[in-house]
Amino acid sequence: MGKAQVLIVDDEEAIREVVSTLLENQGYHCSAVENGRLAVEHLKSNSTDVVLSDMLMPEMDGLQLLSWLRGHDAEVPMIMVTAMHDVSTALESIRCGAYDYILKPFEKDQLFLSVRRALEHRRLLLENRHYQRNLEQLVEQRTGQLTKALSELEQSYDATLEALGGALDLKDSETVGHCKRVTAYTMAMAKAMTLPVETLPQIARAAFLHDIGKMAIPDRILQKPGPLDDEERAVMRTHCEIGYKMLLRIPFLREAAEIVLSHQEFYDGSGYPRSLRREEIPLGARIFAVADAVDAMLSDRPYRKALSVNHARQEVKRCSGTQFDPKVVEVFLCLPESIWLELRENAQEHFRLASRAVLV
Repeated sequence: MGKAQVLIVDDEEAIREVVSTLLENQGYHCSAVENGRLAVEHLKSNSTDVVLSDMLMPEMDGLQLLSWLRGHDAEVPMIMVTAMHDVSTALESIRCGAYDYILKPFEKDQLFLSVRRALEHRRLLLENRHYQRNLEQLVEQRTGQLTKALSELEQSYDATLEALGGALDLKDSETVGHCKRVTAYTMAMAKAMTLPVETLPQIARAAFLHDIGKMAIPDRILQKPGPLDDEERAVMRTHCEIGYKMLLRIPFLREAAEIVLSHQEFYDGSGYPRSLRREEIPLGARIFAVADAVDAMLSDRPYRKALSVNHARQEVKRCSGTQFDPKVVEVFLCLPESIWLELRENAQEHFRLASRAVLV
């Protein structure tokens, strides 16, 4: 490690020479200038570890130099030297950022002690800065690793959810691909509403898993070719609460569970299972309600062929304020008709739950 650099600033040549000699004998490397202006020029092109400056000097005094140094390099300590036995002047220099002050005439031991303490102060400042820089780099590195791990875990979760959706398709063959399509429709409207990005994955998962409770519905009811009777209809309606309870056990799906529970609610309160109205219904469920109805109308059914997009638009508009949230309906109607057929086709071939949630 090289010698510590000390800059001596004093308009008296004799003092500059004496202080330089004393400090160089202590193993320091000294540079000396006669006023603050010359000190500024020196410091602009040379580094130093401590500045020892007189208070009263021509062109630029010690306080002016101190003010400039705080802006140039706040970690370089400055010791003020004055012949004036004026405590208020010394205290003013400390208030302005000086590390220490000594009064002329000074004892050499006092000079050595002040310089050693100032250099130790600078060493600690530099070590702290180095520590902070390394800590920031370490935090950034660890944050990157954690973000990657969480992303991989999220993708793993979503792959599991897609497998669950596939199992539901096998159980209810009449609606094969419905989960993927309705998720695509839901996210198209959610993103058009410029919702916070962090809410999109939960809405996507809820849309995809909305019928997961049907896994517990008996096949004789789920696959019944004709209309359900009152008792069977009551059993079928339990799928909302069953799905809610299934998802509620999984911490990262708790927000999605609320949407699943509410996905059969109607805006006017005539839905089930809780007869929620208006904003009582989670926004994700209100968006899903339109997407679900659109997919039903655009899909073939045993009793009819798929309806046109125009027909679906008119029907959704007709039910605005009763079955559907008018604000969601407005968003749906503002999107081009072609998007629904495009999403319907692409959802089957290129569906990925995680990417669907953040698709721009």
